[in-house]
Amino acid sequence: MLLYQYELDENGQPVTDENGNRVFKKRADGSPDTIRKTYKLARVDYFHEDLGELIKEQIASGVLVGAEYEPAESIPFWLSYLPGILLVVVLIFLYWRAMKTMMSGAGPAGKMNSFGKSHVRLPDDKNRVTFRDVAGADEEKAELVEIVEYLKAPQKFARLGAKIPHGVLLMGPPGTGKTLLAKAVAGEAGVPFFSMSGSDFVELYVGVGASRVRDLFDTARKAGNAIIFIDEIDAVGRQRGTGLGGGHDEREQTLNQLLVEMDGFGSHDGIVVIAATNRSDVLDPALLRPGRFDRQITVNRPNLKGREDILKVHARNKPLEPGVDLSTVAKATVGFTGADLANLLNETALLAARRSKSLIGMEEIEDSLNKILMGPKKKSWVMSDAEKKNTAYHEAGHAIVGYLLHLDPVHMITIVPTGKGALGFTSFRPDADRNQMYKHEYQAEIAMALAGRAAEEIIFGDVTSGAYSDIKNATDTAKRMVTMFGMSELLGPRRFGTDQNEVFLGRDFSSNADYSEDTAAQIDREIHVLITEAYARAKELLNSHIDKLHFVARYLLDHEDMDGDLFKAAMDAETPTNEMLDAIVAERERQSKEANEARARAEAAAKARAEAMGEADGDSDADSDKDSESDGNGDDSRFTV
Repeated sequence: MLLYQYELDENGQPVTDENGNRVFKKRADGSPDTIRKTYKLARVDYFHEDLGELIKEQIASGVLVGAEYEPAESIPFWLSYLPGILLVVVLIFLYWRAMKTMMSGAGPAGKMNSFGKSHVRLPDDKNRVTFRDVAGADEEKAELVEIVEYLKAPQKFARLGAKIPHGVLLMGPPGTGKTLLAKAVAGEAGVPFFSMSGSDFVELYVGVGASRVRDLFDTARKAGNAIIFIDEIDAVGRQRGTGLGGGHDEREQTLNQLLVEMDGFGSHDGIVVIAATNRSDVLDPALLRPGRFDRQITVNRPNLKGREDILKVHARNKPLEPGVDLSTVAKATVGFTGADLANLLNETALLAARRSKSLIGMEEIEDSLNKILMGPKKKSWVMSDAEKKNTAYHEAGHAIVGYLLHLDPVHMITIVPTGKGALGFTSFRPDADRNQMYKHEYQAEIAMALAGRAAEEIIFGDVTSGAYSDIKNATDTAKRMVTMFGMSELLGPRRFGTDQNEVFLGRDFSSNADYSEDTAAQIDREIHVLITEAYARAKELLNSHIDKLHFVARYLLDHEDMDGDLFKAAMDAETPTNEMLDAIVAERERQSKEANEARARAEAAAKARAEAMGEADGDSDADSDKDSESDGNGDDSRFTV
């Protein structure tokens, strides 16, 4: 803004010329004296609106001669709408992102939307399991092979009017291979395999379990022929009417939907349901009837041959010493399941690695087996001389009475504390599997269990608390003889006590006494008679073999361990001596050394033969190359001539 300055008189009033016009100040060059005022305005039109009239009045009155304005840069009109447009775009993006999250099932919103979807798991093709990987269950595999053949060629069965079982229930103790069999079916069938756990159906919200059952079967129907595997089905298939107060709960709604899907109005041809459980006694009867689980397969613990086959499967990728006999290991693992045997070989491999060995030997297998049965040895535990002596006689009493009563052979006696809290233990290894026992065998077991306490009383005239586990086992065995096996002459062949059907709490939660108080008193007397007679029998046997008791106990105090061969030699000898046992140990070490040397010589000879064959192959290749070169030179000579 340019302002012109007027001449002022001594009173500060503008000076006028003869025409009445105000006189401007002049510079030296005669030009008007002006003052430039510059103001920056956001909008010139706003300036005109606010001060336009005032400027006009001042110009008219002569106070302000004139004003010059520099117009601001013009702004496009659409920029005024830009903030609103950006806000709308951001809102649309956030809405799209939220909908995408819900549809994909990710995030909290997606989890809410996907509650009713079945979280099926598909088998891993990289770690495919086939029937070749399953051992010790030949009969069970034969039952499942029929299912696989039907899924591969259904027309073979349809031509004869046969219908394949729509449901297969695998029952048995934990670790026997039920889930492994289902994985093998998936690997052999070549059809879609959908796997879920029974606990996956039950959630916090009502109706989720039934919705997941429907979604699971809908997914299987879309795939055509398919296998549905439900692991631990007892989590959802327990008997109905057993909720708190006997009312309806969410689990029952899920079970009802499962019953409808397996044998309802809907079509389920081509879909085979395989389920596994170790609590078949708590399942709902409607779930077990034909039409749902037509075939029920019990997977028991493997027998001797089965254990050996399982050990061979798990030993495929483990380098074993030539002296390792898996049949011997199978005999020593009576009652082991497939999972137990797999764990045994894994522990053996870990132990061999800790010992920096390249091959796994019988020593590692024996140590690992003892560790699994009794826990790791605690040689760092400090025991007083009195405790060691008491433990030595205690374990010697168990072994001697067990030997004299012809129980399972003694495998190992030790007075080294173990990780399971025992100050020592005596290991018995059966020669063969047994499915039943006689009354005199149970009586012998009770006597053997109480023999440790009897030895303490004979030698020291007092007893300790170390026999608490033995007393418990003896009492339990005597109680089963009287109340379950009918081995009481007074009470006869009767069973006393029935299990309560508290399925919600577990059927084995407690037992219901269905007999009178007089009968209960008779049961107590019979148990007391069995235990007191067995205890007296153990004391009698130990007193009649007191020299053997002293010898075995002294040997344990000197060496801490005594294996079954040395114990048998001591019991068979009329007067056992340490020199006799030392000779047995020396002979055993000599034979082991000779076997190792023979094995080393055989390995060296095999290696030398392999190297010789390699050199011979190299020489023959070199000779053939020379022959080909000479033939080539001859050909060239004849060609030149």
